[in-house]
Amino acid sequence: MLTDIQIAQSVPMRPITEIAQTAGIPDEALEQYGKYKAKIDLAKLPAAKSGKLILVTAINPTPAGEGKTTTTIGLADGMRRIGKNVVVALREPSLGPVFGIKGGAAGGGYAQVVPMEDINLHFTGDFHAIGAANNLLAAMLDNHIYQGNALNIDPRRITWKRCVDMNDRQLRFIADGLGGRINGVPREDGYDITVASEIMAVFCLATSITDLKERLSRIVVAYTYDEKPVTAGELNAVGAMTALLKDALKPNLVQTLEGTPALVHGGPFANIAHGCNSVLATKTALALGDYAVTEAGFGADLGAEKFLDIKCRMAGLTPSAVVIVATIRALKMHGGLAKTELAEENLTALEAGLPNLLRHVDNIKNVYGLPSVVAINRFPTDTDAEVQCVIEKCKALGVNVVLSDVWAKGGEGGEDLAREVVRLCEEEKGDFRFSYELDGTIAEKIEAIVKRVYRGDGVNILPAAQKQIDQLTALGFDKLPVCMAKTQYSFTDDKSVLGAPEGFTVTIRNVKVSAGAGFIVALTGDIMTMPGLPKKPAAENIDVDENGVISGLF
Repeated sequence: MLTDIQIAQSVPMRPITEIAQTAGIPDEALEQYGKYKAKIDLAKLPAAKSGKLILVTAINPTPAGEGKTTTTIGLADGMRRIGKNVVVALREPSLGPVFGIKGGAAGGGYAQVVPMEDINLHFTGDFHAIGAANNLLAAMLDNHIYQGNALNIDPRRITWKRCVDMNDRQLRFIADGLGGRINGVPREDGYDITVASEIMAVFCLATSITDLKERLSRIVVAYTYDEKPVTAGELNAVGAMTALLKDALKPNLVQTLEGTPALVHGGPFANIAHGCNSVLATKTALALGDYAVTEAGFGADLGAEKFLDIKCRMAGLTPSAVVIVATIRALKMHGGLAKTELAEENLTALEAGLPNLLRHVDNIKNVYGLPSVVAINRFPTDTDAEVQCVIEKCKALGVNVVLSDVWAKGGEGGEDLAREVVRLCEEEKGDFRFSYELDGTIAEKIEAIVKRVYRGDGVNILPAAQKQIDQLTALGFDKLPVCMAKTQYSFTDDKSVLGAPEGFTVTIRNVKVSAGAGFIVALTGDIMTMPGLPKKPAAENIDVDENGVISGLF
């Protein structure tokens, strides 16, 4: 069996100029990065149309895999095969997961975006630009203190960290500025992974260079000795940061294996940030296609919630349909089976795990008011009885189930799903609403997410977090939406609790403001903004031969 990278390397790519023509992008708007990648100068695009937006989300992930990105790409290819004008919009992969556990994130099998090696590695340099802007701000902050500290910054209350796009636990907590006065002011410091940087969130929510500059200027980097916030604007860092980001802000154009135009741009994590590709890429996809297919990170309790409550709210977007991806294998893991036991039919375990899917389905339908379909990535070991069980349970909620075989067959395996998605877009009328309104308190919004989306009993806000909430409220940040930092594996804040648990509370241990992004971050459990590498990282399997051909990149 061919690996994903071998499949990607076996399919000839079309020149990116041809893909641009397919999408209706004029030559003058195309900035090529070699033969198969380009950036789009949005100022040179023709007048925009308004396509229909399709969100692809999923159940809580398990080691059995769900294939959300693969389904997103295969659905877009399937829609194109049935004659629809479609553009797909995806996140850029982070080097952390690429070299860690997860590996690449460009789809899989015959439903991939290419060139997958470039997309998974340096691509067009967007993440490097974001990291450089983040670290420039950190350098200017520390230099300001070193040069006399005119803003009266308390070095113990610096909230801005440096970042690197790598899983490196050694950098979580460091001491810097050591070695005498000429080498800086000694203090405790730390690193985040680039995709957890607020610059990434700002980048993905900005709608123009002007909006980007305004958001950057609002970023809170520290507090003074008398507890007033200090911003990037006050450090005079915004112009230089924008200069580093101006080219990165242009969406990246690539292609699927079947030649469907794909915009791959931005990539905040969904467990510690808002988990969606850039607003600019999504709006560009809607402007170029009659349909735009996009995804949100991890399960619907994280990615979809933030896509709908944060991104759609800020950008004025309304999805026409939602696809909820699951595998029978993963549902059986939610039902208590070990990964080694998934190949055998087990209706008992499947029925025990199904509530995880059904809760996500119910949330999309009854909390957010959107039409949806369940896409089952079928494996050869799935039995007809297991498939029928899923179909019957979902139909009881008024939601259809479609079998998807895009990993093995590409767009052909996604045609049935494509037809159902088009039917939802054209025939079903949603009543889109948010899970909470902005006029509540910070605690009320957190509680609304926990009760309405996670279905918990409530929240336990630790004293330190409550003090932070009180301070942010006093500073006027209490009307912002909330971005929950939570494990992706469970509805709860405990990654070991699978399925659809009830009777739990979620503990909030830290609350901070991302004023530039425009949301409050509530940290739960032991979620970290700098992951570590596993015992055997994926990086150990990656190699390059004498001809420059990469292997082992999944």
